[in-house]
Amino acid sequence: MTPHASATPLEQQAALRTPRRLFSIGLPKCNDPAERRFPITPEGAAMLIEQGFDIKMETGASSTIHYTDHQYTRSGVKVTTRNEALECDIVLHLAPLPPADIRRLRRGAMLLTLFSLCRQNIDSVRALLDRSVIAVAIDLIKDENGHTPFADILAEIDGRAAMSRAGSLLADSIHGKGILLGGISGIVPCEVTIIGSGIAARAAARSASGAGAMVRMFDHDVYRLRDATRELGAWVVTSALHPRVLHNALRTADVVVYTGVTPSMIINADTVSAMKRGVIVFDLSTDSGKAFPSLPTIDLSLASPLDISPTEPSRACYVNAGSAVPRTAAMALSNTFITLMNQLVDCEGVTNALKLLPGLQCAAYTFLGKAVNRHIAAIAGERHVDIDIYLTLS
Repeated sequence: MTPHASATPLEQQAALRTPRRLFSIGLPKCNDPAERRFPITPEGAAMLIEQGFDIKMETGASSTIHYTDHQYTRSGVKVTTRNEALECDIVLHLAPLPPADIRRLRRGAMLLTLFSLCRQNIDSVRALLDRSVIAVAIDLIKDENGHTPFADILAEIDGRAAMSRAGSLLADSIHGKGILLGGISGIVPCEVTIIGSGIAARAAARSASGAGAMVRMFDHDVYRLRDATRELGAWVVTSALHPRVLHNALRTADVVVYTGVTPSMIINADTVSAMKRGVIVFDLSTDSGKAFPSLPTIDLSLASPLDISPTEPSRACYVNAGSAVPRTAAMALSNTFITLMNQLVDCEGVTNALKLLPGLQCAAYTFLGKAVNRHIAAIAGERHVDIDIYLTLS
């Protein structure tokens, strides 16, 4: 440096603040063989970690969606033991947790699951109440427009997965009929009968009509049918649920998809006996399998192609279609969970979120030792009390 030269200070980046830690999120492995879906992908986990969340996942928890522990580790997730995953502030586990795992949860922790009322039992409910867990059913969460984002995306996946599986079952030359779902020149296409006109029904209809099948849709609600026609176009024929018209459609259908209607209905054994041999039947309703009581039920998340059909086509009712495509479900759920976690941060805590977000509040079924859902209270043998009372006092 020359004698006349002077040092000029240069601008340097300065840390404004240390990123604050938000909540810890636990991802324990689901040991229920009927639930293969997983709530967060590595990409989704990386986005949450970047925002300040601390995510702990049990070793091997993501194997059902064919992601490795290493992929999650590279995203910043801490791969730990089951106990550490269960001890987080927020635990994500789609199937109801067994009582032994619930007892390992942190007192006052938040548990996010699917409602699965038919799979809830008194021991699990009592354990949730004893641990003062804030249990929230994600499929009951509503947004500001009254929509149910988790339930809706899972319903759409169910509808598309059902038709994808129907196409492969029909095309199987050994266990199926060896036919295409959609017709080709000179050959009449398969007939698909869909009962219901909600999101799952429309997703199934869109997939079937896109493949070239002939689609009929039935519902009690003519206004919903009108909306479905407007959305799907004239390729889908809609009809009110007239018994004779429905019976004729079921009799000639190659694929039947029941997605639930209000009031609910049951397809009796006489109607089933009139259906084609080898017809592919799906029940996508919340009470899966009950619409066709005379048919054996096959869970698509558990059955391999060799288990699904005998050597010649016969009838069965397939359920849990969405769990047959668990990785797609994980991607969709991950996007929705990111939005939910951002809302929890904006509200500065779980209790505040329940106070400020009515759509989240209505999805809570236990709150700090109290049953705040009528069905859960009935299972526990307790009197149901509105959660508003507890939130006002908390």
